[in-house]
Amino acid sequence: MKILCSILFFLSTLVLSAQIPTSNIRLNASSIVKDSSGLVYPYAIWQKLIQSGEYSIRIIDINANPLEFLLVRLSEAEKYTRDEKMPKPNESRFFRTGNTISNVKLVTMDGKKYVLKDMKGKVVVLNFWFINCPPCRMEIPHLNNMVEAYKEREDVVFLAVALDQSYELKEFLKEMPFQYGIVDAGSYVASRYGINLFPTHVVIDKEGKVIFHTSGYGMGTVPWLKKAINEALIPKI
Repeated sequence: MKILCSILFFLSTLVLSAQIPTSNIRLNASSIVKDSSGLVYPYAIWQKLIQSGEYSIRIIDINANPLEFLLVRLSEAEKYTRDEKMPKPNESRFFRTGNTISNVKLVTMDGKKYVLKDMKGKVVVLNFWFINCPPCRMEIPHLNNMVEAYKEREDVVFLAVALDQSYELKEFLKEMPFQYGIVDAGSYVASRYGINLFPTHVVIDKEGKVIFHTSGYGMGTVPWLKKAINEALIPKI
């Protein structure tokens, strides 16, 4: 099985699209990015801050040469507004919306057993990933925040199917905790669904039907996962 990772956005487009009226402005390693105190940030630092989803970048003076950019921490209201405007990610090619997901048995590293056909009445959120996939690692903090938002809901289950072996995962998770239930040695599960692009996400409603699925990592991924979960939690009349 050929394995591919995908990051579905360009950083410069992400951070500038809402603030700058000119579409041909792009950030790169030479861009001057500073905070309100005038401190200039190295490329690696401001890039990580933007990828965290907590910050945005704005042009200080559109007429300046060279352009300088201001690093701004977003308020909760600004993050909510940004997330609401995120376009829906493209569907993956491995599932079909509205179809009942085929049954599989999953066992997490802490010994919990899940059989998909027996999970009606619960919303199941699946993530397919592996350690050496950069976008898979990049999205973990955002996925952890999402899990935290639903921690009081017993009817929402988060499961991450990893291709890696348990001994590899144990070492990795010491450095980067992942709050999903972790299924190790999950290549057989990914192969069953034909998945070869990572990360891939699937949301299954309480009737066992696929209501959202996407492959790759983009800033719209987690907001749309939340939308799908919330939709599945609305009582059906």
